[in-house]
Amino acid sequence: MRLLRNAVRPYAWGSRTALAEFTGRPSPSDHPEAELWMGAHPGDPSRVAGPDGGEQSLLELIDADPAGQLGPQVARRFSDRLPFLLKVLAAEEPLSLQAHPSAEQAAEGYAREEELGIPRKAAHRNYPDPTPKPELVCALTEFHAMAGFAPAERTVELLRALDSAELAKSAGLLAGQPDANGLRALFTTWITMPQQHLDELLPAVLKACAEHVDAGGEFTEHCRTALELADRHPGDAGVLASLLMNRLTLQPGEAIFLPAGNLHMYLRGMAIELQGNSDNVLRGGLTPKHVDVPELLRVLDFTCREMPVSTGEPDAQEPRIRVYRTPAPEFELSRIEWSGGDTDEVVLSGGRPQIVLCSEGSIVLRGERELTVPRGRSVWLPASEPPVAVRPAESAGAQVFRATTG
Repeated sequence: MRLLRNAVRPYAWGSRTALAEFTGRPSPSDHPEAELWMGAHPGDPSRVAGPDGGEQSLLELIDADPAGQLGPQVARRFSDRLPFLLKVLAAEEPLSLQAHPSAEQAAEGYAREEELGIPRKAAHRNYPDPTPKPELVCALTEFHAMAGFAPAERTVELLRALDSAELAKSAGLLAGQPDANGLRALFTTWITMPQQHLDELLPAVLKACAEHVDAGGEFTEHCRTALELADRHPGDAGVLASLLMNRLTLQPGEAIFLPAGNLHMYLRGMAIELQGNSDNVLRGGLTPKHVDVPELLRVLDFTCREMPVSTGEPDAQEPRIRVYRTPAPEFELSRIEWSGGDTDEVVLSGGRPQIVLCSEGSIVLRGERELTVPRGRSVWLPASEPPVAVRPAESAGAQVFRATTG
């Protein structure tokens, strides 16, 4: 097992305090810090202590011995690649409106763009790699997000509650076909609307949202979000799209799984994100980055339903471990917590590649040697590592997240 040194990604929507404090560095930082990356992504791989006392990237370590680091089965299934990327997100501003492709869509899109000769690092490239990017997000603080299309009946109630003549026709159309096809038609109409028509519709919609907020209406939080998005991105069709989505406020320990085609947008807060090791993002708006609405429409899943929220299920062998079950073969996330005074060891089984992150307190890992891990630091456990015991370093309690393959 080896301590990881991880990269911090400085995106404009990040926080100048959250990740600095999480990793024990001076706060505030000089620039907004958005994501802490843990894994073997080619864009910013974690680094480990090398055999000569220097450092090497986790990517190099895996490339040199994929069967030993990943395990033979994982190495075969994922072509000698670590299939997941673990992140800590710190959002002070909303991210873009986006979705990710399925495995088949990613492979087809990648081959198509390769054939067209689009450079893999080009800003307008949609598929820089041929792999899918499912995501699981687990809140560390109160975390706000838009995720998935809300039940059609609920959206009709929202549109009618705004009491806007400009939205009456849209509400009527969706009420007449309250399913995925009706939602597809409405979303497509809004997201492809000519800017001239959008500039006429949006002010009326935002006026209705403001009046709903002032009156303390049922959809106040939803409307307030639309107003905030419009303030940051004037004239953007993504503001209208947000009215069709589930508006979520996750508490610490609550998580949502975002499969292929799920339209989503993170608003603010701090969270653990475990995703497929991919950069494939299709954006629909609310960003200065490349937007490709036709390609987004091709991959979107218009199923309308409430977004399931999970707090994890107790592991069959060790109840202290709570596992967030998903259908994604690329990853599995677990959470382990110790309250004050509890210092009992929990054994982490081996045989799979694992990254262990200390998110509260400090912990001790005990295998062939002992390793103390403070808050904000993480450890690489290769598949060849025997089972490792973990416990709090002090009696004040601790929290750990473990990422491994599904």
